[in-house]
Amino acid sequence: MSAGKHFFLIAGEASGDRLGASLMKGLKTLQPDVRFSGVGGPLMAAEGLKSLFPMGELSVMGLAEVVPRLAHLLSRVRQSAQAIDAAQPDALITIDAPDFCLRVAARARAQNPALRTIHYVAPTVWAWRAGRAEKMARHIDHVLALFPFEPPYMEAAGMGCDFVGHPVVADPQPDEAARHAFRTRLGVRGNSRLLLVLPGSRKGEIARMAPLFAEVAQGLSIFNQNVKFVIQATENTAETLKSMLPNWPSGTRLMDPRDLCAEDSQRQKRALFASADLALAASGTVSLELAAAATPMVIAHRFNWLTTRIVKAKVNLESATLVNILTQSKAIPEFLFEEAQARRITPFLARLLSDDGARAAQLGAENRAMEMLGRGGEAPGMRAARAVLRAVG
Repeated sequence: MSAGKHFFLIAGEASGDRLGASLMKGLKTLQPDVRFSGVGGPLMAAEGLKSLFPMGELSVMGLAEVVPRLAHLLSRVRQSAQAIDAAQPDALITIDAPDFCLRVAARARAQNPALRTIHYVAPTVWAWRAGRAEKMARHIDHVLALFPFEPPYMEAAGMGCDFVGHPVVADPQPDEAARHAFRTRLGVRGNSRLLLVLPGSRKGEIARMAPLFAEVAQGLSIFNQNVKFVIQATENTAETLKSMLPNWPSGTRLMDPRDLCAEDSQRQKRALFASADLALAASGTVSLELAAAATPMVIAHRFNWLTTRIVKAKVNLESATLVNILTQSKAIPEFLFEEAQARRITPFLARLLSDDGARAAQLGAENRAMEMLGRGGEAPGMRAARAVLRAVG
């Protein structure tokens, strides 16, 4: 293998930034003189990436959010493809965000048919849009899959595919002393309960979920005055969530990562996740982070009207939560679409906060999910790095 490989990476949101950073770290371990360019967030920047433009511009979800910004997003597609053509990297590695990333890959491949292309995070063809794998195969050579059941879908469409696991299983978790210290720092003492609130990582999600979660918190504070509320923000959502704090119960804390370096932000986030008695979260990969921290959770999610109709018509899943999907169970309770109402969620959380046995019952499924994703084996970021170097051979 020749030295000095150059990879152009594109991540479109916080979870992709995390995957990209783990991959970059693995590649630097295997090939110290590797070079990077592309688009990413603070975690990838900490590994040496200078982003072509702010990653937050790509963090949109649902048709209603995308349409007003479509012209700008398409201009970023063109800009990214031009940068790839100028850089002539050994491979383009796109990370999740398929609606943006695959457009870039198609344009970049049209400019340079010899360009090697790798997509990290297999499209959820097992859930919906079954034809996406075949369309993706026109522009993508190889896929890095997070879940063990995905490679056959990708290989059937004509792409190479490696199951590399999810980097969440490699996260170092704080010990009991560290958890106790963090709870004390937050003022959680005696029989107080700590409820972690995770309203999403995109501004569109915040607009829909944060008011609902604030209403839940206000109601829950009446049921149980010993509950402490902490909201975890991302760099992209911190300012919006800060402006919403007056709508939350008095004493609600906002964990704002903007004044911390990427490493300290992740360390604080893991301490918070592991210290919580229960989490209320918008649906997404955050459920795996909670499972890694052995934190019980309740999932709730709303979409805008149009996206709701599309999802209901096309998605073929009994659960929207990855822990449930992996373990083929209903271990994690969900309140989705019309069920995502404060009058339903609030009394459920009140009961769950006082029922140690019910919270403990979730932990078995969370542990099984982590084992399925590679806990105990080589770090997924390193496995992904090996797969990339094999793919560019």
